Amino acid sequence: MDDLLKYNIDYSLVQSIETDILFKYNILPISNNILYLLIASSDISPCIEELNSIFKSAVKIIHVDKKQLDFELQNLELKSKLYDLCIQAIHSINTNNENSYIIKFVDLLFKFSIEQNVSDIHFECLEKSIIIRVRIDGVLTQFFRFEKKLYSLISSIIKIFGNLDIAQKRLPLNSRFTRDINNINYDFRISTIPTIHGESIVLRILDNGNIKKNLYEIGFKDKLLQTIEKNIKLNQGLILVTGPTGSGKSTTLYSILNELNSKQKKIITIEDPVEYKLDGIMQININEDIELNYSVVLKNILRQDPDILMIGEIRDKESLQIAMQAALTGHLVIATLHTNNSLETITRLKDLEAKPYLIASTLKMILSQRLLRVLCKNCKVKNSIDNHYISVGCKDCNFSGYKNRVVSSEVLQIDDTISKMISNNDKLSKIKEHMKKSDFQSLASNTINLVNQGITTLAEYHSKV
Repeated sequence: MDDLLKYNIDYSLVQSIETDILFKYNILPISNNILYLLIASSDISPCIEELNSIFKSAVKIIHVDKKQLDFELQNLELKSKLYDLCIQAIHSINTNNENSYIIKFVDLLFKFSIEQNVSDIHFECLEKSIIIRVRIDGVLTQFFRFEKKLYSLISSIIKIFGNLDIAQKRLPLNSRFTRDINNINYDFRISTIPTIHGESIVLRILDNGNIKKNLYEIGFKDKLLQTIEKNIKLNQGLILVTGPTGSGKSTTLYSILNELNSKQKKIITIEDPVEYKLDGIMQININEDIELNYSVVLKNILRQDPDILMIGEIRDKESLQIAMQAALTGHLVIATLHTNNSLETITRLKDLEAKPYLIASTLKMILSQRLLRVLCKNCKVKNSIDNHYISVGCKDCNFSGYKNRVVSSEVLQIDDTISKMISNNDKLSKIKEHMKKSDFQSLASNTINLVNQGITTLAEYHSKV
């Protein structure tokens, strides 16, 4: 089976063909040369004679994955428009219309991305092509591929949006810009970095709707929600939100801050970078270029008389020590840490040379979480073997089988018994036994519950937990 994603598709070939015909025969024209028309098909044995008659040309068939082909056919009209804009942009180089076509191109791409809940757009240079990939529900999917000469136009216009130097291509650059899409302002964060074939540009779409979600809307319910709400109302102590990159930690942090935000509390955040602006909260943006790092800010921040501190990420032993000192001296400190679960978090704190008695005195709660893809309601089916639901794929979910994501988590309340065990430097196995007796709900068990409810799949469970 061939890989459809490695071909630059000539979308002009499909503009004279009815889409119904392409769906009927499960085909997509890719390119044309003197000898034959190259066609992708997901059928094992397509009728060559009929295809010769339809296209009035000799055809050569490559066999591709059905989901890849269905995804292409589903977005064919949009991709044809993007293709036309690419051709026009390249033909208009060094004319007064040079930027207008490429602006229409990126705006059309942005509109699609917003509608499909894309979190990141990747523009990547290969040796001879440019590819555009989008991250939907945490999964990166190739969306468009074109000749490499388009790349300089895209790079320039995005840098203009972000007030960056369009001539600088040898050093990493970072910026942000706001763009009106469907009469709504969306914030985009830019990151560029040089590679052997040219720049790689990644745009993070900052969805301001995420920061307006409360903890229940995120997915925390019942006992877990009660434990979280009880701990975030403490006057002092350390609360840690943990998980790998892309597990929704930032969204959880912002939701907690929204619940705590009041005129009676001074809240200060330290972030790298500040992604969402919150009214009534003092937000500090880390800037390593001028040595404004976590350690420098944390050393001076208590003089600002905060009630609550949010630390975007505890990265080293120095920042951890200062965070713990703040938690000891009458401040509520909320921070993130890259660990897989609650028990690993305790080990990680010790690895950062935190004294066991300090951990025991300051740590109040560990929230460990993952984001799992939700099965598409329109196409999910039960597996007759184990009676669990599986993903199929349809137009509504872009043939991925999933649409949207749900949080799965575990919340470890550091009670007096666990605090004493940590202070005594007891083995984790002893803490784990106590957790079992206290009806602790693990991340794995909560995820299995989501599988049993038909919300997600075993495949998601195995890939995330």
